[in-house]
Amino acid sequence: WTSRYPRLLPLSLPPTAKMVRMSVLNDALKNIYNAEAAGKRQVVIRPSSKVIIKFLTVMMKHGYINEFEVIDDHRQGKIVVELNGRLNKCGVISPRFDVGVGGIDQWCNNLLPSKQFGFIVLTTSSGIMDHEDARRKHIGGKVLGFFF
Repeated sequence: WTSRYPRLLPLSLPPTAKMVRMSVLNDALKNIYNAEAAGKRQVVIRPSSKVIIKFLTVMMKHGYINEFEVIDDHRQGKIVVELNGRLNKCGVISPRFDVGVGGIDQWCNNLLPSKQFGFIVLTTSSGIMDHEDARRKHIGGKVLGFFF
């Protein structure tokens, strides 16, 4: 049958082709959200990065996760996150849009379920922080992601 239709054979990738991880932060937040939805108590994130650690620090400061431990395995590193069941949704905004101090309210309206609930994480010249800290310090930056 296949000798008559040689084009119907499945195409295989050359042996040098390799999957590439596009967004490490996106993978990490997806793993956390999926583990939280499945009711897990902890989740292992790999690879580790400075941006992920800062994002998790902001989440921990507001009580959405308990604590996390960075494990250095002399490769890319791992992070073990202790979950507490409070996280409803978290995600990455890609591309990282510029946002001024006046535009923070518009982003909050678009991403968060209500004014008193949830946080947008920005990367600014003063470091990675939530939108309330950025408004308090009167600085803008780029939108990294959100959680509520």
